[in-house]
Amino acid sequence: MKPDKTEVRQVAHFYGRSEEKKNSSTEKMKRKIDSAMGRALYSMLLAVAEPVSANILSTLGLDRFTLRGRRKVNAQWNIFCMVHNLKKIHRYGPGYV
Repeated sequence: MKPDKTEVRQVAHFYGRSEEKKNSSTEKMKRKIDSAMGRALYSMLLAVAEPVSANILSTLGLDRFTLRGRRKVNAQWNIFCMVHNLKKIHRYGPGYV
């Protein structure tokens, strides 16, 4: 190699997470779940929500969200939950809910 004839190269340094990244939805959820109260609530949630989530994944085919952004993803999730509940009403009758 010839340093005097080599083109200039740029070097980037990573100094950890930015302030913007620390306040992201994912980081906020990690902090919430890592608390003592969060762990207790999350353990109860697994027993209640897991069958519904599994049904939506396997039966309805929602294996990934097709929209981006919290509001759009929440809307898409709510639509799949409504479809799940409508299928239960259809299957078991109007007196089920």
